[in-house]
Amino acid sequence: MKTRLLDVLLTPHGTEKATYLAEMNKYVFKVANDATSPEVKQAVEQIFSTKVTKVNMINVEGKKKVFKGRKGKRSDFKKAIVTLEKGKTIDISSGVK
Repeated sequence: MKTRLLDVLLTPHGTEKATYLAEMNKYVFKVANDATSPEVKQAVEQIFSTKVTKVNMINVEGKKKVFKGRKGKRSDFKKAIVTLEKGKTIDISSGVK
């Protein structure tokens, strides 16, 4: 079960919107495509030693692209917006200790 929790969170999602959400105590992660909200909640709580109040999951479809006349598609992925308890924070830049 412990290894599954480490496989649920793939990377922090670093965009302008994610930075703005971090100011409101919400953090964005790319997660495994088969991950569920309870798994994400449990993973964040155990890895970062914090209390999660809410998890929103979003399926993002990959964009269709054309490169030198060849059609292609970027990979689909899933992301989770994790809301923490008031006063709790995560320092994503330092990594897991």
